[in-house]
Amino acid sequence: MNSFVSRRVQRVKPSPTLAVTARAAKLKAEGKDIIGLGAGEPDFDTPVHIADAGVEAIRKGFTRYTNVDGINELKDAIIAKFERDNSIRYERAQILVSTGAKQTLFNLCMAVLDPGDEVIVPSPYWVSYPDMAMLADGLPVTPQAGPEQGYKITPRQLEAAITPKTRLVLLNSPCNPTGAAYTRAELRALGEVLLKHPRIVIGTDDMYEKIYWGTEPFCSLLTAVPELYERTVTINGCSKAYAMTGWRIGYCGGPREIITAMSTIQGQSTSNAASMCQRAAVAALTGDQDCVARMNGQFRRRHDFIVAGLNALPGVSCLPGAGTFYAFADVSRAMAALGCQDDNAFAELLLNGGGVAVVPGSGFGAPGHMRLSFACSMETLEKALVRIRKVLERGAARPSA
Repeated sequence: MNSFVSRRVQRVKPSPTLAVTARAAKLKAEGKDIIGLGAGEPDFDTPVHIADAGVEAIRKGFTRYTNVDGINELKDAIIAKFERDNSIRYERAQILVSTGAKQTLFNLCMAVLDPGDEVIVPSPYWVSYPDMAMLADGLPVTPQAGPEQGYKITPRQLEAAITPKTRLVLLNSPCNPTGAAYTRAELRALGEVLLKHPRIVIGTDDMYEKIYWGTEPFCSLLTAVPELYERTVTINGCSKAYAMTGWRIGYCGGPREIITAMSTIQGQSTSNAASMCQRAAVAALTGDQDCVARMNGQFRRRHDFIVAGLNALPGVSCLPGAGTFYAFADVSRAMAALGCQDDNAFAELLLNGGGVAVVPGSGFGAPGHMRLSFACSMETLEKALVRIRKVLERGAARPSA
């Protein structure tokens, strides 16, 4: 029987992170004792001054359409943020506010890709990058960066991945799922490669910029390589840093031509981000930033705890990250000891045998791994580690065939 859906949509798969979160929620609703470490969102409430700004906007009737690309007050706050934090200067026409950074990235792919264009997505990658490229009729190319190189691609790998069909490179630092962040020198080295290929557009996903504890200050690509200004789109948002995931505010700055194209696409799809949420985002970007520092401190403590705990488990190794609220553990030895065919089977074993929901690494282009979110209480992390250890030790105690 003929399918009614397009070939385009048949090429992509549902988000594995959303699938794990939904599965954990379903089991909890059935009365199962499940610890969900799949969700990629802070467990903190949106800071009060930000929430109050959204409520005030509603009460004052700021509930109508805005300009597709965002209100000027928010654009000005974003311009000030980019200059203050990243030494990047933009004008209003170079800023686009979207319904989350996910839409920003989707707009970018739709704006610059033609059928057959290649998109370089370093692996491990955020799960949506390759599928967004395919929805825009592009072809993802995924150079692999394993733990031996800190989950970061090298300039040589980038150069080898570039072909005459390469149109877009997506960089994410700090990275979801690994927590790895490129240093200024590493970004400069990658930029030197990209400078030799003037046809390539670059999208830098800096969503976790504020959830960061690297040994040197956070650096965005354009801060390190300002010569790429005319073809780089710098992407960020309020979701992670300000615990505003449900408010859905993402934004970007970039070349006027590309931003105009992205705005046109948005105007024919979702139109503007919610008006009251834009007002809340103004409060987030212009208000007291102590709330960000406090949340970052909590994430850092949880990171140190979970990484040490994972490395103490049999058959598990986990590199420390420089940011985000994820731990990305290599579980290939544990999988072999338990006889798991792949990391999906391993995740099922943890869920069914231990009541712990994690995301298999294969969804991020890194089979043999698992991603755990530590955007939860320390008590929850302690319980999760105990449960995982019990599953691994039960498997290790089984008699061999």
